[in-house]
Amino acid sequence: MPKMAKSPHAKIKPAIREGPATKYRNRVLGLLSLLMVVTYLDRVCISVAGPRMQEALHIGPVAWGWVTAVFTLSYAVFEIPSGALGDRIGPRRVLTRIVLWWSVFTSLTGVVTGYFPLLLVRFLFGAGEAGAFPNASVAVARWFPVHERGRAFGTFMMASQLGGAFAPLLVVPIQVHYGWRASFYVFGILGVAWSVAWYRWFRDSPAEKPGVTQAELQETANGLIAQAHHALPWKIALRSANLWFTMGVAFCYVYTYNFFQSWFHTYLVRARGYSENDLLLSSLPFLVGAGANFGGGLVSNALVKRLGLTWGRRSIGAAGLGIAALCTMAVMLTRQPLWALILLSLVYGAITFQQPSMFAVCLDIGGQYSGAVVGAMNTASQVGSFLSSLAFGYLAGRYSNYDLPFIPMAAFLLVGAWLWLKVDPAEALIPENIADAAVADRVQPAVS
Repeated sequence: MPKMAKSPHAKIKPAIREGPATKYRNRVLGLLSLLMVVTYLDRVCISVAGPRMQEALHIGPVAWGWVTAVFTLSYAVFEIPSGALGDRIGPRRVLTRIVLWWSVFTSLTGVVTGYFPLLLVRFLFGAGEAGAFPNASVAVARWFPVHERGRAFGTFMMASQLGGAFAPLLVVPIQVHYGWRASFYVFGILGVAWSVAWYRWFRDSPAEKPGVTQAELQETANGLIAQAHHALPWKIALRSANLWFTMGVAFCYVYTYNFFQSWFHTYLVRARGYSENDLLLSSLPFLVGAGANFGGGLVSNALVKRLGLTWGRRSIGAAGLGIAALCTMAVMLTRQPLWALILLSLVYGAITFQQPSMFAVCLDIGGQYSGAVVGAMNTASQVGSFLSSLAFGYLAGRYSNYDLPFIPMAAFLLVGAWLWLKVDPAEALIPENIADAAVADRVQPAVS
């Protein structure tokens, strides 16, 4: 008698299916929120330390543009493979690897003594961090029902902004007392601690987690099941205008969003005359962004219920990027350093208000391929980041004008607002009958 192949779910542990819902998914959200805090502490750290690093390593504006751009280049290259890997083997193992990898290269950033070693370390940093957001999205897709995903994205993305807000409050005192290198050593340790906690506690689906009750399993029944090896049919996906509109929106808004993670602190020092101690005020945009991320997630949930999925998502996106474009134009017109900071905070807040809806759309249209779709969206966004980093450095260095780069920023934000009106969250990227057939074709050979 032929042997039966092992089911991909053979290792799933039975859940405790009695009693009221214990909301284990809220604990998952807590861990993802901590991940986002660590992510942005590590990512914004180099922006805060940027003025000191440029002076110590003798790096000019154009060269610093490459330091920030090379991270986004490798991040873009490895984003889709890392997201697809999460779809296949689950976010538990993939996120553990990602965070351990980038923690090592966060610490190594503090070791470099020259320009080219710094480029290499930042490239490898980006390669390791790629896939963090797609795999966090896979975890949300598997643990949260559709109507709660806007809140989930809003919450853990709010946490990422808190990480950005904490960065100057931690980095400035550390580098004043111990030098800029010490902050990278400290932040590298935080990621290792998170990785250990994540791998020990998290499971790839509610059914695998001991203690999850029947009530919560029913609540999350419309989340994605942990399935093995379901690769996105790219030939079908790339013919979808919906995917290209989504990627276009991401490219446009991240072109400006990247400024806050790469050039923001250098801009405040070089263009607006801020001192190192004044950089403590640079937490303001990230605090505004935290509230906007959380509020955007809640408003997204409310508008989806009131206006339906399509206009519930679209209205937030178009309004957010439109307001951001207007505030970006205003930054160029003001001469007051404080008003420049306030207007930049409004730019960042408007962008981050629509951000949870962007990630939710990827789950809406991606279904069981959500990790790959978020990866594609993030790849497009990192292309925007790459070009933004280089363009800012070139324009500021070539024309000795740190306000000039805001012109393409405002233009791309307006284009992004228009593209939001083309996105249709109700249109699945891969029709359900095709997705089911693809899964069946992969499952059938496993049984003989």
